[in-house]
Amino acid sequence: MFEKFRRTFIGDKAFYRRILLLAVPMIIQNAITSFVSFLDNIMVGQIGTEQMSGVAIVNQLMFVFNIAIFGGVSGAGIFGTQFFGKGDYKGQKYAFRFKMYAVLGISAIAFILFGFFDKPLISLYLSDNGTIGDIGLALKYGQDYLLIMLGSLLPFAVCQAYISTIRETGQTFVPMLASAAAVATNLILDFVLIFGFAGIPAMGVKGAAIATVAARILECAIVIVWTHCHKEKNPYIKGAYKGFGIPRSILSDILKKGTPLMLNEFLWAAGMTVIVQCYAVRGLEVVAAQNISSTITNLFNIVYIQLGTSISVIIGQSLGAGMLSEAREQARKMIFFSVACCCLFAGIMAAVGGYFPYIYNTDESIRELASTFIFISAIVMPFCSFSHCAYFTLRSGGRTIITFLFDSVYTWVVLIPFAFVLANYTSLPIASVFFFVQFMEIIKVIIGAIMLKSGVWLRNIVTDHI
Repeated sequence: MFEKFRRTFIGDKAFYRRILLLAVPMIIQNAITSFVSFLDNIMVGQIGTEQMSGVAIVNQLMFVFNIAIFGGVSGAGIFGTQFFGKGDYKGQKYAFRFKMYAVLGISAIAFILFGFFDKPLISLYLSDNGTIGDIGLALKYGQDYLLIMLGSLLPFAVCQAYISTIRETGQTFVPMLASAAAVATNLILDFVLIFGFAGIPAMGVKGAAIATVAARILECAIVIVWTHCHKEKNPYIKGAYKGFGIPRSILSDILKKGTPLMLNEFLWAAGMTVIVQCYAVRGLEVVAAQNISSTITNLFNIVYIQLGTSISVIIGQSLGAGMLSEAREQARKMIFFSVACCCLFAGIMAAVGGYFPYIYNTDESIRELASTFIFISAIVMPFCSFSHCAYFTLRSGGRTIITFLFDSVYTWVVLIPFAFVLANYTSLPIASVFFFVQFMEIIKVIIGAIMLKSGVWLRNIVTDHI
């Protein structure tokens, strides 16, 4: 019995070596980014609750933009990964070209929305139902921060178009180095500009924003320069800017498969911010506590998130090469590995996560609420790991309509109404509301398991493109 279990869910050394070579640099990259974000959050939190809350609200808006960019590159990325697995670098070039068009368009829309509707967007998260903090000051600090952060939109967007294509080839080390350089720059500038140093005046939240913009520009520059200086490792970049066209057949397929995916990523991210807004009606202290807990949770979630990304690369390459049975076997073993790793990290997070809020210079009630949020997030983490892996497995086979239903439709039809009713029309404590909303993830786990077992995702979608 154990032998059957081992063959089904546990791979050999070569299998794990391939996963780790792909995933570890991405995990390190995101761990560095999240850790610096954590330190950045603490630095802003030392200034005051209003400053921390204003920045947290803007970061929710930026989160929607970031995920929209991810969606914009992911649709073409499905094809890029399978084109690479097939050895069709010309097809991968067209996929990259589509990504550039997508991210530029999304950036332009975000610039208009954030630039002209900053006050109403930030105000959505400010409520006077709480007993702590000045919402007027939180709004002011949020507007100051967002105005400067507009400068980070384009470099982040272009960088993601490059990084996602580099990762399709299985290269993850260079994006890791670029990210490390960026976050080191961000951290140093945060310290200097937020608090002031060597004659440089303390700039508070404005300094934090300037540091982030500078880091985004540096990361983008490193990735672009490396890609164009190493064309032998990135053959898709040859001639990428010598034309603007994309063959109609490829463009049509990317739009058919990519549009639902892009909409899914945007609607899912928007849905997550709406859920945060549902929590925010309980007061500014909830916004602050949610900000603290999400910062810690993101730090621990890195492993399963990046293993999910690895699934899309490894399985996508196998599907593109026509190795369907191998792809199924890889999916089972990678999902098991991801959930097992996640259980370990969830245990660590549950044990030590509650101490982190006490680093912040904020009210005791906010620290206690953040500790509760962190513990609940730790318990639900293994379920999130499975549904995340299921999503990327389904996506690797081009089943974007199914992933759209699985992810964003579920969020808007089930999760948001549930959170809205609990937060606005019940007297449940906010911690109980958070608990019930988080554990709705179990429904996605059940749906995901059924779809994975059906094998509906086992498809080669680049067979006809030569």
